[in-house]
Amino acid sequence: MYSRNWQVIRDDTKRTFEVCGHESSTNGFTNSVYAMQRAGMNVSYVTPPVTNRTSSAELIKLTGYTKEVGLHERLKKEFREITMGSITEFDLDDEG
Repeated sequence: MYSRNWQVIRDDTKRTFEVCGHESSTNGFTNSVYAMQRAGMNVSYVTPPVTNRTSSAELIKLTGYTKEVGLHERLKKEFREITMGSITEFDLDDEG
């Protein structure tokens, strides 16, 4: 069993990807991608193992996708805008 996995996020609309890093536990990463998907974003992820063939992030390639530097940050910003836009108006003057 592999002890570390790469965290790769994909924008399936623009067909781009970014390697976000590697961790032994990918739970936080996968949960954030699931949240983006539930918000209606067309994103996905892969978590390939770190091996001798993929020892460096530059060696990771996805067929049909191109690398985009800053993709994860762009998607997180878009997700924040979607979730903040869904918050309805609230009254700040109504303090108990």
